[in-house]
Amino acid sequence: MKFMKFTLPAWVAAGLVAAAPASGADFGSYDTYAQNTAPAPADDSVPPVTLMPRAGVPDEDVYQLRAAAPQEAAVEQGANRYLETDFLMKRGISTYGWIDAGIGANNWGAPWNGPITFNDRNWQAQMNQLYLVNEKVLDDDFSWGGRIDLLYGTDYIYTVAAGLDSFRSTPDPLGLTGPRWGSSRYYGLAMPQLYGELGSQELNVKFGHFYTLIGYEVVPAIGNFFYTHAYTMQYGEPFTHTGILGTWAPSDQFTLIGGVTNGWDNWDDGLETGGPILNTNYPDYNNNASFLGAVTLASADETQAFTFAITSGNQINGSQNVAGQDYNLVGNRTMMSAVYTNEFSDRLTYVFQNDYGWSFNANPTYQNIGQQQGTAQWYGVNQYLFWNFTDNLIGGLRFEWFRDNNGTRVAYGLRDGSPGAGEFAGNFWEMTWGLNYLMGSNVVIRPELRYDWYTPDAGSAGGLPYGKIANGTGTEYGQFYGGCDVIWQF
Repeated sequence: MKFMKFTLPAWVAAGLVAAAPASGADFGSYDTYAQNTAPAPADDSVPPVTLMPRAGVPDEDVYQLRAAAPQEAAVEQGANRYLETDFLMKRGISTYGWIDAGIGANNWGAPWNGPITFNDRNWQAQMNQLYLVNEKVLDDDFSWGGRIDLLYGTDYIYTVAAGLDSFRSTPDPLGLTGPRWGSSRYYGLAMPQLYGELGSQELNVKFGHFYTLIGYEVVPAIGNFFYTHAYTMQYGEPFTHTGILGTWAPSDQFTLIGGVTNGWDNWDDGLETGGPILNTNYPDYNNNASFLGAVTLASADETQAFTFAITSGNQINGSQNVAGQDYNLVGNRTMMSAVYTNEFSDRLTYVFQNDYGWSFNANPTYQNIGQQQGTAQWYGVNQYLFWNFTDNLIGGLRFEWFRDNNGTRVAYGLRDGSPGAGEFAGNFWEMTWGLNYLMGSNVVIRPELRYDWYTPDAGSAGGLPYGKIANGTGTEYGQFYGGCDVIWQF
């Protein structure tokens, strides 16, 4: 964007305008562990959920740029890539990645940082991501392309898809559930993207496994300004999809994307290969077609942009009866996200995001087999401000309100060994202050301070989400958090 007319790496430029999407987690099912990261765009000149096309941006740098204004000269000098070879580059294949490591802590001294997921361990250093990308982007004329992403680290558990890098939500014949490639209690491997493409920059088709179009923040660290994530990304949105998407981008001011997927964070989760499940009305209960689409509009001067994205289709809502038996109710789940970006000046950029989602048959527990469950709703507003102090120092502010209307989304800890408390029906608020300090073309340091607080609905049975666990739930309404990470791109 215009205020970034210094030689800033593309992956950092994305963060300055808070480029990114989202996260969708269901308390009570392994869908909880899946969410977004900056999707590789179906049209490699226009990121799927971006607010506007990136004129002049190198194709290989576009994948992490989400709802942001054009980067212009900011990406003229990208990060040094040490894995690329002449042999692969001559064939249009790029290989690159990054390492993200950091530490965070809460003021209560609790071993877990409450509902903060990706950076969940208190005062425990984490290698969040060792990320590797292999991709071939599309040409201007008809061509073929594709991409494979591998993520190793503590963040892997949030991007796994049922039937691929996670065992099925229902037990497999050996009774296994959970991540498939975990190497230890906290570390493991995920494959959040594996897809091919056919077409051109203007008109193309993507098929396979890919990041969502929904939302603003993303899983890849290089696509975000802040180290921690908003509630909307962690709990309100999907992370990945498997299916087919078509993209049409006739101009820099308009992009249209639409297609069919296999739902949220799902590769292949059919009941016929799983263990015994009480719900026999849906023999292929998670192999249901869902719609995924987005439209992007940009102003002629490329200072404002707007994206609307939606996904809708039947989805498993993991549940148990009073005897602890899996029932896995099925219901329509719909999620809509709108993101608006405005470059007010050479220094100031503003981003607004509004999410709204609902799901039928969504209650985490029920009393009788065959009992119909109510509708769960969740929605919220995120606002971001970014200010360029110098060529190497950028400040950011995020203010969020997220409502878990029925206590089905937010949970205190999702990783093995965490308390796992949930059912927090009420309003979540968070304000985060952060800096990005740029060291050359390959390194960024991201310190931040964050305050979260929760206002429960009257009669909410879920307890409190912060502080040390007592009697199965937290003990505090709010939490101060501080953290810092370092990203090195290679």
